[in-house]
This record gives sequence, structure tokens and C-alpha cells, in this order.
Amino acid sequence: EVQLVESGGGPVQAGGSLRLSCSASESTRSFVCMGWSRQTPAKQREGIAAISSDGSTSYTTSVKGRFTISQDNAKNTLYLQMNRLKPEDAGMYYCAADPDRYSGSWCYSAKSDWPYRGEGTQVTVSS
Repeated sequence: EVQLVESGGGPVQAGGSLRLSCSASESTRSFVCMGWSRQTPAKQREGIAAISSDGSTSYTTSVKGRFTISQDNAKNTLYLQMNRLKPEDAGMYYCAADPDRYSGSWCYSAKSDWPYRGEGTQVTVSS
């Protein structure tokens, strides 16, 4: 069973930055697609970023230009660099992974059929 553990959440002022990390229990090279989603008070869970095994990235419109997804296969870790944070970015952030070459081939921020998800890390943004 794949384990994903998020960290790096916490309180931040609007306009500030945070970097979230997601540590995987196995090599991130084994995942065809990895991503981040969040659950905010205003919305149900929404996918916000995804990265495929070839390095292609996808972002939802609301975070494009402010957030950057990346992964370090040597550390088996997925990251989400979040800049210029807004109060509406506050919520629980989850990482996810898909090792299947078929289901993982659709690797976009809106992907929701993730076989593996973490427990989440809370982000609080004060105005």
C-alpha cells in the first residue's frame, strides 16, 4: 500500500508563500501522475495541479502563475510552491498519486480518480 504524507502547511499572511511537501513510501518514479487537490470552505475538493512522469504540468486557472508543482525523484517527494497566497486559498491540501499507465495517462489538474491520496495538510491564510 502506497503511503503519501503531506507537510508544510500552516498559517501565512495574504501575499506570503508556503511550500508543501508530499513524501511517498515508494519511488515517485513509479507514478505516472501525481497531483495536489484542496478542499476549501467555499468549494468541494478541487484538483489544482498535476505533474506527469515526463514533467508536464497542469494547473487550475485560479492558481496558475502563483503555484508551482514539482517532484524530486531522488527524495521521493512531491512539492507545491505557493506564492502570492490569497485568503480564498485557505483549506486542506492533499497530494495524490497514480501508478497506472492507463488511468494515469490523463494527468491534468482536474483529475479526480486517484488510487492513492494523503491525509492532508492545513493551510490558513489571513488577510
